[in-house]
Formats: sequence, structure tokens, C-alpha cells
Amino acid sequence: MSFDGIFTHLMVEELANQLQNGRVHKIQQPYDHEIVLIVRVQRQNHKLLLSANSNYARIQLTNMRYDNPTTPPNFVMMLRKYLEGAILQSIEQVANDRIIHLTFSHRDELGDLENIVLVVELMGRHSTILLLNQETGKILDAVKHIGLSQNTYRTLLPGATYIAPPKQEVLNPFTADDTQIFDRLSTLEEVTGKALQTQFQGLGRDTADELAFRLNEKPNEKIAVWSDFFTALTQHTQPTYTKTEKREFFTPIVYHHLAQQQIEHDTYPSLSQLLDSFYIEKAERDRVKQQGNFLIKRVENEIKRNQTKLKKREKTLADSKNAEEFRQKGELLTTFMNQVPRGKDQVELANYYNENQPLKISLDPALSPSQNAQKYFQRYQKLRNAVKVVGQQIKDAKDELAYLESVMAQIELASPSDLKLIREELTTQGYIKSPSKKKKKQEKKSQPEHFLASDGTPILVGKNNLQNDRLTMKSAKKTDHWLHAKDIPGSHVIIRSADPAEETVIEAAKLAAYFSKYRFSSSVPVDMVQVKHIRKPNGAKPGFVIYENQNTYFVTPSKADIDQLKKE
Repeated sequence: MSFDGIFTHLMVEELANQLQNGRVHKIQQPYDHEIVLIVRVQRQNHKLLLSANSNYARIQLTNMRYDNPTTPPNFVMMLRKYLEGAILQSIEQVANDRIIHLTFSHRDELGDLENIVLVVELMGRHSTILLLNQETGKILDAVKHIGLSQNTYRTLLPGATYIAPPKQEVLNPFTADDTQIFDRLSTLEEVTGKALQTQFQGLGRDTADELAFRLNEKPNEKIAVWSDFFTALTQHTQPTYTKTEKREFFTPIVYHHLAQQQIEHDTYPSLSQLLDSFYIEKAERDRVKQQGNFLIKRVENEIKRNQTKLKKREKTLADSKNAEEFRQKGELLTTFMNQVPRGKDQVELANYYNENQPLKISLDPALSPSQNAQKYFQRYQKLRNAVKVVGQQIKDAKDELAYLESVMAQIELASPSDLKLIREELTTQGYIKSPSKKKKKQEKKSQPEHFLASDGTPILVGKNNLQNDRLTMKSAKKTDHWLHAKDIPGSHVIIRSADPAEETVIEAAKLAAYFSKYRFSSSVPVDMVQVKHIRKPNGAKPGFVIYENQNTYFVTPSKADIDQLKKE
């Protein structure tokens, strides 16, 4: 389900019940188009997320963890100026549209009370968040600045008068009476989701399809069906996460037309908890894709470059096996120089290296017989010299490819906060140009992710190659146990125990499998060995180690298991 007018209506009610008269404690802007307000109500802090992300626009309470930029953006500075310490007077939906007004009261510089409205418009790629002076109707600032060249209907710039999005000539299903609803339904030739959307405000396609499904089940009881549906929405909310073979849906109640297709569904205590579950991975992956796009392109280019290099080196190695043939042809041309015609592209000579069998030798017509012979000797010598170094070059290219593939796997598994460290690693390795050196405050080194096994044993997971190196080669004890997906790019995992229980080993193996390139495979081989059996070759890339005396486990990773270890 999309975050439509119906869902907005229900979410606004949920938020109003929890946040009304709360005081804004902190304001953060972790990403370009997302704001987090920490609202304190009855001695408890609530994290209110306002997202104008074009793909995942929404408003909800959240338990997701966000990392804030070192330098706060201008928009969040404006919000802090007007809203920190302000009281949330009301949360209201405009008609049944995807527009929410959060009205705050605060004291201005003279100490007088004034109302400030935070407007959240959840409209796909046109989503925005803006701060509005209620009395003057003037925009104080907006998270997205829209000028006349982008939108001739209205501008969203500081100082401009706020103009709401254009209204639609449709009926609000929450305020319309039975007669109005019956009249609109009667005008429809066929009751479909698409047809209902043309008559009623705020119906997303999934909600409209569900309503049409129920109306068509009982075509002679339209008003009763309509009333039952909206009563269920407002009085018997049952936040539901439904998975079908093709898509995933979040709905405020169980949708009957989806229940027929479902392969899995879960219910949640609140709409906000439902959205956290639905969006936690999707939003993270979207942020990583946006923020890590530069890193992905750079690593992909390096992978292609090394693959091309490897092919050339392997061709050189294959050609070197024919080096002796070039020497023999040069010798034959020298021996039978008087039989070699000028200006021809080939000659046939008796090959005394092979019982005088005739051998055709290609020639360059522009060269003399002596020069053709010398050309064969030169090719022979070049290949002889190349074979001395090409073996090491092939090994180096394969090592670099393995390293780059491990970095790519880490980007795919990374959270937005991990990307900064991966970028730092690529800069250290020379793949990205180092920025101009400025005086910066010393940043604390990132730490591996911590988990607890069922028996309480700590398990640590490196999230990039720099962490992997520090974790395995510096912080781990020689008696600790190390795990890694076998021959697969992935994270280093350390069990802080000299003698871990079998169940702990399996849990750690699942972590190693989950944080690897094959996280979605059904059976992933994972090697385990004590740290004392691991060593890092001189000059090896970050994260690369060699080991012996390992045991191999085959496990099936799942997000549910990983979440359980986090909870433990």
C-alpha cells in the first residue's frame, strides 16, 4: 500500500494521541529530505520521522537509528531556531489529502507567543516539508526549494506566500454522508479501484482495489459494506504487513483481496511499528544506493579495468607457450635465407625440427628476409622476458579483483554510516583521490558491530576491510575464534571465547553468512579457526588473510536470526 490519504488519516490520529502537547526536545536532519523531531511527552522521548523522500515519503514514530552529518544543513538550523522548546499544539490532516499540518506554539525574540506550522506534503517525487508562519502565511524555509522555473503554480522559497496544492473535485469518504456516497457509487458503470479513485479523495490504488473487492462481493449492500469498511479502519485498526509472490504491502487492516494472494503476513501494535518493519531495509538500501552511487561506480570501473588487465596477462601467458615456435621460425628463415622470396606474405620451408616436414611461415611483405627472421627472434625474446613477470602480474590482478569484489559486497551490505568508512578505505588504497587536507577534529575509529549469542557470548562483526583488519589482527585474542564465508567476499566474525558452545558457533556462522555476498543463499559454507592460525601476508590488501586448521560449517542465514541475536 502507498501512504495514501486513508493511511495518512489514521496515522495522524495515532500521532495526535501520543504527541499532543509534547515539547520539541531536539531536531535532526540525518538525510537531505528527512527530519527527525525528538518530542518529549510525559517524561518520555518520541522520535518523529518526517520524510519527503521521493520513494518513501511518510510521517511516523520510529525506532530506527540515524547518524547526523557533522555540519547541520541550513533547513534544520531554521527548524531549531523556531521549534526547539516549542509545544506541539495539534496535528491535522488537510481534508483527506496527504498533507499534514503540525502546529507549534513558541515565543519569539520579544517573548510573545506565536504559532508556527510545519507542513508535510507526502506526494511522491513532489513531497516536501516546509516551515510556515501561521499569522502571515509566509514560508520561513523549505527542505526543497522550488522556484517559478520549476513550478508555475506556486513557489516554495523563503519569504513566499504559501499556496496549498490544487484541490480535486472528489468526495472525502470520512465526512460524506450515506446519500452522497450512494449517489457517487450509483454513477459508476463498473465498481473498480480505478473508478473509485475518480470519485473519492485519498484512496490509494491498494485501498481502492480492496474497497471495490468488498463492494462487488455484496453488490446489493453497498452502503453497509462501505460503512463496515470505514468502521474497521477507524475503530478496529489492525496494522498488517502482507507479502505476496510479487509485492509487499502495509495496510491498516487485513485486506481481503490480498489475503487470497498472501504467502506471509504479520500484524503490529501500531501503524508506526508496521512502517518501521516495512521500510527499515528498503529505506536503508535506497539511502546507500543514493549516497554510495559514486563508490559503486568507482569500484565497478576498477573491477572492469582489472578484468581487462587479467585477460591481457593470461593471453600473454598463453602466447608464451608458443615462444619456442617463434624461435624455430626465426632459425629456419636464417638458415634458408636464400629460399625466402622478397615481397611475399608467406614461405614454405623444410622444418628440420620436425623431420623436415614442410612448414608455412607468415612474412611481412614490407620487410627483407633477414628483418622477418629478426622479428620472430624479437617476439620470442619478448615472450621469454614476459613469462618471468606475467605470473606475478596475474596473481596481483586476481588479488586486486578479490579485494574489489569484497568492497563491492560491503557496499551492498552497508548502512549509510558505513559508507564513510568504506570511502576512507578506498582513499587510503589510492582508488579515490584524497581531498585537500584541512584541519579536522580527530574522529573516533569506527567499531565493529556487536552481537550476543544465546548463551551471552559476545560476537563481533567487521563491516568494512579496515574494521576487519583491526578486529582480526589487533583486537582479537589468539584464543578467540574467527569465522568467514568460505571463498566468498564478506565480513570477519570473532567469537570472544576460547571454547564456544556449538550453538554459539552456529549463530556466529549465520552472522558470517548473512554479512557476505551470499546472504540470500540457502546453504553457505563458513570456515572457523582460532585466531592463532591466521596470518596476513606482507603487502596484502586490507581484510585479506590466510589461515589453516579450519572447520567448515554449512548454514542458512536469515534476517530473523540476526535480529534475534541483536535483541539478545
